[in-house]
Amino acid sequence: MSLSSERRVNTSTLKKIAADMSNLIENLDTRELHFEGEEVDADVLNDPKTTVGIPFSAIYNTQGFKEPHIQTYLTGCPIKVRVLEVERFTSTKKVPSPNVYTIEFTHGDFTWQVKRKFKNFQEFHRELLRYKAFIRIPIPTRRYHTVRRQTVKRGEARQMPSLPRTSENMVREEHFSSRRKQLEDYLTKILKMPMYRNYHGTVSSLCMHVSNLPFICHLYICFREGMIMKRSGGHRIPGLNCCGQGRVCYRWSKRWLVVKDSFLMYMKTDSGAISFVLLVDKEFSIKIGKKETETEYGLRIDNLSRSLILKCNSYRHARWWGQGIEEFIQKNGKNFLTHHRFGSYAAIQENTLAKWYVNAKGYFEDVANAMEAAKEEIFITDWWLSPEIFMKRPVVEGNRWRLDCILKRKAQQGVRIFVMLYKEVELALGINSEYSKRTLMRLHPNIKVMRHPDHVSSSVYLWAHHEKLVVIDQSVAFVGGIDLAYGRWDDDEHRLTDVGSVKRIQYPLCLKPTAESTEALALKTQSLGNLPQHRNSDDILDSSRMKGIGKPKKFSRFSIYKHLQKHGLHHADSVSSIDSESEHIIREENKGSIRSLKTGVGELLGETRFWHGKDYCNFVFKDWVQLDKPFADFIDRYTTPRMPWHDISSVVHGKAARDVARHFIQRWNFTKIMKPKYRSLSYPFLLPKSQRTASEMKYQVPESVCANVQVLRSAADWSAGIKYHEESIHNAYVSVIENSKHYIYIENQFFISCADDKVVSNKIGDTIARRILKAHRYFFVFKRTTRFKIICKGTQSLLRVGDRWINYISFCGLRTYAELDGNLVTELIYVHSKLLIADDNTVIIGSANINDRSMLGKRDSEMAIIVQDTETVPSVMDGKDYKAGRFAQSLRLRCFRVVLGGSADLSADLQDPVSDRFFKEVWVSTAARNATIFDKVFRCLPSDEVTNLAQLRDFIAKSKLVTQDAAKAAEELKKIHGFLVQFPFRFLDEENLLPSVGTKESMVPMEVWT
Repeated sequence: MSLSSERRVNTSTLKKIAADMSNLIENLDTRELHFEGEEVDADVLNDPKTTVGIPFSAIYNTQGFKEPHIQTYLTGCPIKVRVLEVERFTSTKKVPSPNVYTIEFTHGDFTWQVKRKFKNFQEFHRELLRYKAFIRIPIPTRRYHTVRRQTVKRGEARQMPSLPRTSENMVREEHFSSRRKQLEDYLTKILKMPMYRNYHGTVSSLCMHVSNLPFICHLYICFREGMIMKRSGGHRIPGLNCCGQGRVCYRWSKRWLVVKDSFLMYMKTDSGAISFVLLVDKEFSIKIGKKETETEYGLRIDNLSRSLILKCNSYRHARWWGQGIEEFIQKNGKNFLTHHRFGSYAAIQENTLAKWYVNAKGYFEDVANAMEAAKEEIFITDWWLSPEIFMKRPVVEGNRWRLDCILKRKAQQGVRIFVMLYKEVELALGINSEYSKRTLMRLHPNIKVMRHPDHVSSSVYLWAHHEKLVVIDQSVAFVGGIDLAYGRWDDDEHRLTDVGSVKRIQYPLCLKPTAESTEALALKTQSLGNLPQHRNSDDILDSSRMKGIGKPKKFSRFSIYKHLQKHGLHHADSVSSIDSESEHIIREENKGSIRSLKTGVGELLGETRFWHGKDYCNFVFKDWVQLDKPFADFIDRYTTPRMPWHDISSVVHGKAARDVARHFIQRWNFTKIMKPKYRSLSYPFLLPKSQRTASEMKYQVPESVCANVQVLRSAADWSAGIKYHEESIHNAYVSVIENSKHYIYIENQFFISCADDKVVSNKIGDTIARRILKAHRYFFVFKRTTRFKIICKGTQSLLRVGDRWINYISFCGLRTYAELDGNLVTELIYVHSKLLIADDNTVIIGSANINDRSMLGKRDSEMAIIVQDTETVPSVMDGKDYKAGRFAQSLRLRCFRVVLGGSADLSADLQDPVSDRFFKEVWVSTAARNATIFDKVFRCLPSDEVTNLAQLRDFIAKSKLVTQDAAKAAEELKKIHGFLVQFPFRFLDEENLLPSVGTKESMVPMEVWT
């Protein structure tokens, strides 16, 4: 062949190769060519001391699998490879039988396995060769004139490891061990070279088969990952799937499936976005085959929320996925598969740090401190949330501890904040959750707020999300009955007034404050110090008894701004508006300090208010209005006393906090799926952290004690998207009462029980009655409001135990009094608690009232915890030595001291709650005496003197001692101890209090009220 013809052949061949290369380059995603690092060994990878985990917050910054700059591996941690076994599959076909290699990768604490045929290694090797070739040449494309890639330093270049060339058919079984060693060495060398290790093909489908989020802190190990085809539908939500739960109308989509120890999820490979999270629960199961899935080579994964259908390449592939997932979950997620005590979704968590709260003062402070310590996530769900409430009082640091300011500050620091609010029926409730959502969402993009339910689409009009939760980093969880809302903050004083020394002054026109600096306003305030005072009187009663009085004698020269400077806090958030925009304040100094009123907050310079604007409330007198003006008073605090708020809450840590977070995550993800407006990527799916890392707590609430804790709930399909409803709170109440040996102490907002199987269904009242008849022990039931028929009327009444019921059970309420603008006033203390204590060793704290709405599970959603003591202290029970639980007894003693008065002479009496001396001479006697005095001075309602409406009119018309002789009334009130009052049983006993026919209330189903 001539030289010219030879050249023509070479030219033709080169042109063909060039054309092929051009096509390949044009179709190549240039993101695949991103290269960082060199084709050299990375010694730093072998230094375990430098290992740094990927932070949990990375789950909220997902990227496509081929995107550059993705942190896939743990920094400074090597990847170890082992080929564990070789499986030879026989076949009736004449094609060669493939060998399947089981490969185990270990990276830090993470270990996972993949199965590969030798042809997969060959494809992977060819892909790396192409990648190496492309990375070293200029690439002209239509989008870029020239893309220059980094190159390896010539002196340090090393050849790419070679793959064994021997055909699979030539490898005999006796040579499998050497074959495994060859493949191990090949993969080990590849994974030491950053150029190949960071290539997306190495990470995902070709070799290691992991996503870009495999090594996140607190997500534990990833058992298996891979590409699957998933079928749409299968959610257990009426209306979400068309034509029979998605069996007719569905579509198939390619997704990346990830299996963790307590959940499965799948992702979109192009964006890396998490598309669905399936939690492991007691209904978790896996079925394989066409009969179960209606799909060839199908795999069905069920739980309480969904039936997920996957499609595999072959029956063997489906069995490999199914059996592997089932074995892994059985081994690592067994707690979630188990049917737990009381039917709860959560297990009993031993040695859990827990703490109780009586009233919101300490609760709000600890919640604020925990939020301030948050590093990754804050979860909040409330029946009502008021963004502008102050978490620490009195307010001496400006807005620093205002709830919305705390959340904004943490969001700016990178903490993700997720809030779920009950979406009320606006015609029935005026809590304006839309305003709360709008206010929070405007603060920062890291704050996401959902409202649920949508009443029309879900047909849920009667029931509410009633739980009150705050979860910090899934490690600290606050559970109880206290919403972060107006009117909830209170302390053990239960003040009726909050006038203090704050005086409303009409400014001269020339002095009216404008939009000036805080310091200028403070200076102007000081310049008015010689104005004449508006009120001047002597205290009618002892100031140590008066709640919140503040009859000033002279003006102080107190400036909040100076106070902030003194403590180095003048750079904190600006000082809040204390009154409405139309009013300004001047502070005066009272002759007695706040410390003298036993508030525990120390000397309060200038005595600023505890309740600002809408927070000063009496909802019996007037419902909240204009919630978009938070600092404007809506009742006159100079004429109307506030209604004090008595409440109980708790905090738990570790695994119990993980369980609370899991409930929140289930609700959040369910709401995201159910409501189309939340399906965008701006509302991410949430992932539960592993129980295995629950002990790694960066923050602990002070003064917590160890106990066994179990999380309880009321949940159903409408509230959490689960197949079967859960009423573990109800079951726990019944069980604890049945098994109590000495006493039961209950504080609750409602007591609607004693089942008649028609209107009321919960069994708590019946259980109490049976327990009294069986044991003849003393039981305390302490509540605010109830149905009188349940207590004392009819065959199903609680007092059907006979005339001696007074020896076994006591019903009480709380009431207090104060002086307001020179007049004595009284008001009920609103008992909002949801508390049960039994035998000084068992406690239930939560959001559930004693009624069907809270207890039956299918209605309102609720959360609670049951705490059983493991640490004991010496005590007395029924006159005998007794080992009381540290948590339970300390809570009971605190409750008793608050309601009975904290005098020192009661300490010995309170130790034995079932002795005759305490029950009759202290508890019953105090409640009866206080009630008699209040009736004598104020003629309070409700009252046993009023059994019908005619008597009610006469009762109201009669004059009161407080108006006839204020001095004598004051002397009588000095005899009152604490707040405890006997609850009347006969109030309006002769009246039918059901709504009249034709009224809008009569059209509401009876279940709403029970």
